[in-house]
Amino acid sequence: MQRNSFVFTFLVATVLCVVCSAIVSTAAVILQPRQERNKELDRKSNILRVAGLLGADEAGDGAKIDELFKQIETKIVNLETGEYVTDVDVDSFDQRAAADDPEQSVTIPPEEDVASLKRREKLSAVYLLNEDGKLKTLILPVYTKGLWSTMYGFLAFEGDLRTIKGLGFYQHGETPGLGGEVDNPKWKEQWEGKLAYDDDGEIALHLIKGTVDPSSPDAAYEIDGLSGATITSRGVTNLVDYWLGPDGFGPYLEKMKSGGGNDGK
Repeated sequence: MQRNSFVFTFLVATVLCVVCSAIVSTAAVILQPRQERNKELDRKSNILRVAGLLGADEAGDGAKIDELFKQIETKIVNLETGEYVTDVDVDSFDQRAAADDPEQSVTIPPEEDVASLKRREKLSAVYLLNEDGKLKTLILPVYTKGLWSTMYGFLAFEGDLRTIKGLGFYQHGETPGLGGEVDNPKWKEQWEGKLAYDDDGEIALHLIKGTVDPSSPDAAYEIDGLSGATITSRGVTNLVDYWLGPDGFGPYLEKMKSGGGNDGK
């Protein structure tokens, strides 16, 4: 067979495609367990970090992350009723996939969709840190629409379920230096100690335009806005309003506050 013939060229190209496909497929299969492990460690580290249990310099220590995460209890909640669900495997539950599955999610009416989500999963994982039989920290998975992306993160409460422990986003596509400042450690530090609800139990926490005046009577409910990122800032406020409201974790939080789980059980 002549090397410059069409048949020879086609044969060589076909063999190369088959060989390369086999290499890529084999690599994907071999690396899948490692990818899943890294994904799991990333989830755990973000939960621990927002709960104040993991420092930035410890994020790459898989053994330490696993050990620290033993303190966290994972439960599945029915968002409509606020009740725990016991017939779902917490280890295999994929919340992101559930939100996209019509059978495992609900359509959010436009007038109620303040976070621009369109659909919301029926069930959600929640993460509890208990101490001496009492709830110390509650971590909730939350997400909202920013300017360019859906921002996924975790919001942590102190045991009183009113005081914020922390907020952190683990995935977003906001503009670096603008909306991307949601990753700025100094901005995230502001959340700790803020109050989600006012004295009447109404959601009050929000981002403002500019910086918070410490002498303001509303300072306990205010977070600095993100400079030059009005839409991202609004998205973060919408996240708080939606997920702490009646269509998000509102029913669950009410049950917790009334003693339906605030004892660490």
